[in-house]
Amino acid sequence: MKLSESFYARPALTVARELLGTHLVLEEGGQRRVGRIVETEAYIGEHDLACHAAKGLTPRTEVMFGPPGHAYVYLIYGMHHCFNVVTDALGVGAAVLVRAVEPVEGFSTEARTNGPGRLCRAFGITLAHNKFDLKTSVLHLTAGEPVAEGQVARGPRIGVEYAGAWADEPFRLWVKDSRHVSKVPTRRVRRP
Repeated sequence: MKLSESFYARPALTVARELLGTHLVLEEGGQRRVGRIVETEAYIGEHDLACHAAKGLTPRTEVMFGPPGHAYVYLIYGMHHCFNVVTDALGVGAAVLVRAVEPVEGFSTEARTNGPGRLCRAFGITLAHNKFDLKTSVLHLTAGEPVAEGQVARGPRIGVEYAGAWADEPFRLWVKDSRHVSKVPTRRVRRP
């Protein structure tokens, strides 16, 4: 069963935690691919300097400010797609980046899904999937097996050093001991 709008209509950090263990599904072109989410990053709104919404409402970010439960797909470095889930309330500008999945169904044995670009390449997620309604479309999420709190690790987000202190926030979450996680943090996490 596809996740409902109420799942997505919560703060990005909450959704980032709850996405661990759920299944990302793409049923397109006669193929079905399923991956168990094992790593996420929360981007909590316009005040978060690492969040694309920090630059305000633009043609690129408008989906982030729209209703929760839509896909926000963008291209980085001109070659890698990144898949995000829009969260929170209408007008907030928050999303969760899905960084890694464990392949479950429909992938070749060589498929790599550890990292947002590799994940999108393995699934076939492109800019054409931007703004898809995750509650009704071929690209969606379903419930999986919940991940116990003791199996969740937290650390700083990756590749957002430009955001100053926001880069050190422990807004990256992953399943401990998963071999599909993109990488283990190498710097200290800022403590409250």
